[in-house]
Amino acid sequence: MTHSSSGETILDRMLRILSAFDARRRQRTVAELSQDTNIPLATTYRLVSQLTQEDILTRYPNGTVGLGMRLWELAARSSPAVGLRTIAMPFLDDVQGIFRQHTQLSVLDDHEVLVVERLSSRNSVVNQATVATRMPIHSVSMGLVQLAFQPTHVVDQYFAVHPNAAKTRYPTGDMTTTLAKIRRDGFAMLDGLIDDGTTGAAVPVFDKPTGRNRVAIAAISVVIPDDFEQRSAVVPVLMAASRGLARALHPVTDPE
Repeated sequence: MTHSSSGETILDRMLRILSAFDARRRQRTVAELSQDTNIPLATTYRLVSQLTQEDILTRYPNGTVGLGMRLWELAARSSPAVGLRTIAMPFLDDVQGIFRQHTQLSVLDDHEVLVVERLSSRNSVVNQATVATRMPIHSVSMGLVQLAFQPTHVVDQYFAVHPNAAKTRYPTGDMTTTLAKIRRDGFAMLDGLIDDGTTGAAVPVFDKPTGRNRVAIAAISVVIPDDFEQRSAVVPVLMAASRGLARALHPVTDPE
C-alpha cells in the first residue's frame, strides 16, 4: 500500500475520510473533510474523487458528498452484524411489541458498544443511541451488561484503555461494584446514565444457551421512562428474548 510523506497509507486516509460521516453529518464538503481529517485539501479532493468513482462516496447536486450505496451493499453482504441482526429481529419485534419504547441490539467492538439495531415507537422517550452509533461501554447499560460477562482480562484491558472509567459513579456504586452486581443479577437496569428521566435496562446474549463460563456476545436492551408502568416486566421479557436468541444462534441438536 502506497505511503504518504507522513508515513500513512492511502487506505489509512480513506478510512479517516469515511469515518468523518455520522448520523449528524451525512453530507460534508471536501473542505470540511480536509479540516476534520487533517489531510491536505488537494489530497482530500483526489481521494474523494476516487471514492466517488467507485460509489463508496456519492456526490450531491450542492457539491457535498456522502457515503455511497456501494459501501452499504458491501457491508450488508457479509458483515457479521447483519447475520446477528437477521436472527435477532423476531425477538426484538416481540420486545418492541410489548413495551413500545426503544428496543436495541448491540455488540462490543474495539472497546466501545456498537448499536446494531434499534426499534422505536412514535412516543418513545429520548434516546441518544441510533443504529451504527458507538458509545463508551461504561456509559450505557447495554455496554456494562456485556462487559460484566467477559473474561477477566478483557475487563482489565478496558480499564487500562479507559482508566477514568473506574471512577464512574452509578446508583449502585463504582464501576467495579456495579459490574459485580450485574453478574449476580444477570441484568443491568440503571437510571439516567445519559438522559434524565429515562432508564436503560439490558440483558446479555450469551455465546451458548446454557453452561458455565458463558461470554456475552451481544445485548438486548430497552430505554424506558423512569415511571414506566410495565417496569417490573422489563427484565423477564428481555431475559426471555435473550434465551430465545441464544438458542437460535446456537441450536442444540439431540444426540442420535
